[in-house]
Parts: sequence; structure tokens; C-alpha cells
Amino acid sequence: MAQLTPADKKTLITRNLQETLGDDKLTKILGERDLKIYWGTATTGKPHVAYFVPMSKIADFLKAGCEVTILFADLHAYLDNMKAPWSLLELRTQYYEQVIKAMLSSIGVPLDKLKFVKGSDYQLSKEYTLDVYKLSSVVTQHDAKKAGAEVVKQVEYPLLSGLLYPGLQALDEEYLKVDAQFGGVDQRKIFTFSEKYLPQLGYEKRIHFMNPMVPGLAGGKMSSSEEDSKIDLLDSPANVKKKLKKAFCEPGNVADNGLLSFVKHVLFSLFKEGEGFEVKREAEHGGDITFLKYEDLEKYYAEDKLHPGDLKATVEKYINKLLDPIRKAFEKPELQKLSAAAYPPPGKVKAGAAPAAGAEEEGPHRLDIRVGKVVEVARHPDADTLYVLKIDLAEAQPRTIISGLVKFVTQEELEQRLVAVLCNLKPSKMRGILSEGMVLCTSNADHTVVEPIVVPATAAPGSRLAFEGFSGTPDEQLNPKKKVWEKLSADFKTNGEGVAVWKDNFLLTPEGEKLSSKLANCCIK
Repeated sequence: MAQLTPADKKTLITRNLQETLGDDKLTKILGERDLKIYWGTATTGKPHVAYFVPMSKIADFLKAGCEVTILFADLHAYLDNMKAPWSLLELRTQYYEQVIKAMLSSIGVPLDKLKFVKGSDYQLSKEYTLDVYKLSSVVTQHDAKKAGAEVVKQVEYPLLSGLLYPGLQALDEEYLKVDAQFGGVDQRKIFTFSEKYLPQLGYEKRIHFMNPMVPGLAGGKMSSSEEDSKIDLLDSPANVKKKLKKAFCEPGNVADNGLLSFVKHVLFSLFKEGEGFEVKREAEHGGDITFLKYEDLEKYYAEDKLHPGDLKATVEKYINKLLDPIRKAFEKPELQKLSAAAYPPPGKVKAGAAPAAGAEEEGPHRLDIRVGKVVEVARHPDADTLYVLKIDLAEAQPRTIISGLVKFVTQEELEQRLVAVLCNLKPSKMRGILSEGMVLCTSNADHTVVEPIVVPATAAPGSRLAFEGFSGTPDEQLNPKKKVWEKLSADFKTNGEGVAVWKDNFLLTPEGEKLSSKLANCCIK
């Protein structure tokens, strides 16, 4: 291969990017030496096929002679509203390293040219910690919140951890000793934050490269948290076919087309000289055709000359070709075990790390609290103080729940009422009738006034309620021997304004609305 000129290298480095901040500096450095660059990923949800977009760009950087560092940002994963529980942090970091190395091998990127770093290996050092304090003394709350607006999970009352996130990402540029940082365009506010504040600590302003955001299969951003929007790297060929079949792919629409974006930013950047996008079709549908340039494919599709079904079938072929080596690598028992441990099924999250055991025990995310609608109210045949309620929780059939509200709430007041139900208590018989949950109520100190928590009228039956700042998975069933509910309920109450909280963290609907009661500063049970 012929020696690349600085101009050739710059073309490779910047192709398919949406934006570059620091173009003049890039030109200057390339005229003197090769560029040092890093890409970081928070170890949260499972990586999906959209990760091939930064991977293919990393391949470009290496072709251009860049020194590339990949950062597994484990602390960032925890700081971002605890998207990765502390007890799973190390396991998820190991999973990310294995799967990203498998991805890079799949597209022919030599791993020996890359440097892999874990954030906590240097972010807990004395020097780094001191710089975090220095940065916190000059950064305003407004700027910190604004910087993380597109990346950090946004809630009404943000945790301090989310405000720290942009500052740590800025400091990473200095501590990794790079010239540039690469990320999606959703990182732009963090990049400009870094350019503003690093010089205030006496550090150099870095170059920033931004990829466009690839639309998901359903349109919009491809996300780890939206199952139908993405294809998992370990999805079977049958699952790939199923998801692509449901993918949004409107005839002639090239603006919000996740499949075309994938072809442009991944496949065409990986094709070797003379290779193209090969579409196999029946003769009556136009016959086989190969596109050597993406622009020709886009134009052809925009003119309605390529059927969405043919585009999906072709993309399916290429995706499976990329995923086959990854699936093969993860056939190893140790990697299958790692995958299962890092991403346990709902209700199976365990406190694997000793320091986290107490936090896991006390976390209110373990409570499966859902909105229910009372569809039937009857008096218990063998207990004067108990109601037998039928509550719609959007399950196959209403649950039977026994409630001691006879002295406090009339049958008429309960019928068709929305209530908050604790759903993962162990079912138990109350005077001969099995109760499958508990209606959460507030009570004054002498238990003379009791009322169900008030649920916003807009909440849908079956929707899960969550405590602000806690995003873990509820237990399938609370273990009565460990008295999980008894321990957690000690801090579950209404505050001075009558709003339901656990240690000052609001209980919220999926829409972010709070639950309340006319009883302030009272326990909830």
C-alpha cells in the first residue's frame, strides 16, 4: 500500500463524520505526526449492531495511522443514573471488552494496534480525583446539566452523579494523553464543555470528531433499552430476520432509514477496492445489481427502483456475515457464562460484589410496584374488616388482593379506583383466601386514618412505578425470610408535602408524575 500523505490521512479520518471541532489543529498535527485519539463507551446495556458504526470508523483511524485507545467507561455507567448496578459493573466491563474485540476481529481490525483501558484503573487515582474537585470549583450546575442533556438520563431532580459525568469525560482526554476524542453527535455538548473547561485547569483543548446518530430499526435512535429498535450482536439469524421484517423501511424514504444508514456508515466503509453492495433479485424484478458507491444506492432507492424487501434481504445477508464470527466466539462456555452473569434475566440480579451487598439489599428498585385498577370490591366472607379486591394489572386476569380498608374507605370509593400495588410479595392466605399482592396505603400515627396512595389519573394499569435514581430490576418475589419489604418500608413514606418518597427519592409513573396522599409525613404500607 502506498504511503499516505497528511491530506490522505485527514480524508480517511473525517469521512462520514457529521462534524469536526478543531479542523485547523487536526491539519497541523497530521503535518507533524500521527494523531492520538480515543473512543469511550459506558458499559451499560448490551452493545448492538449500531456499534459497528464507531467500529468501522475506528478501522478508518487505524488505516490513517492513528494511535487509538478504547475506553471502557465503567464509572460513567454507574454515574449515569446507575444504568449499570455496582454489583454488575466489573462483569459488564468484561462483557464489553470481549464483545467489542470480537466485533473488531469480525471487520478485520488488528487488535494489536489498539490500546484498551478501563476507566476505574485511573479515575480513582489521587491526581484524577483532585482534578475532579478542581473542576467542580469552576463548573456551574447549569453548564454541567446542559452538557449531559443528550447523554445522561434526565430526571426532574438530577442526582449529583449525573452532573459529574461530563467533567469526568472531559478529564479523560487529558489522562489518556490524546489529541482527539471521537463519539456520536449526541456527545457534542460534552465536547464543547470540555473545550471550555479543560483550559481553565491548564490543560490543552482537544479535537472532537462526531458521527451521525444511526436511526433504529423502528425509526429514531437505535437504543439498547428499546428491544425492537436494535439487533443484538448475539441475535440468531432467525431473530435478525424477524427484526428486519418489522423494520421501518418506507419506499423511497432515505431520510429516516436505519437500513440505508447502516449500509452507508458500516458496509461501504468496510468494502475493499472493487467490492460493492450486491443485491440479488429475480429477473422480473430487475435482476441482480451491484452498487460500488453508496450515493448510487441511495439515489436508486429514492427513485423507488429498489423494493424495501430486497433492501432488507440484502442487509440481512451482510449483517449475518458480520455477526457470524461474534456468535462463534460466544459459543465458548466461559463467554456464555459471562453474558448470562453480566445481563441476568429480570428478577435475578444478585449482589455479587461484597461492598454492594448492603446497597442491593436496601435498594427500593427491588420492589415491583405497579398501577392497578380496582374492578371488583366485595366483603371478605369470614372477616368483617377485610375487602376482597379484584385488581386489573394488565395481566391475563385480575389479581385477588385482600385489603384491610373496610373501616376507612367505602366500597363505592374503591370501585374503578387506580391504586399502587406491591406485586412481588409472596402470595399468602388471609382467612382462607389467597392474596396476591398489597394495596399501598398511607396511615397516620395512631392508625385512625388510612387511605390508598393517590395515583395520577393518566397512569395506565400495569405500568411499573419506579423510585427516582433507582433503575435496577425488581425481584421476582421478595424473600420473606430476609425481610426485604420490612427493611425497605422503614424509609417509605410521604414527605411534608404529602408526596410518596423513599429516602427523599420520589415514586414516579413512567411519565414522571408523582404519587401523593392527603397525609403528610406518614408511613406507607
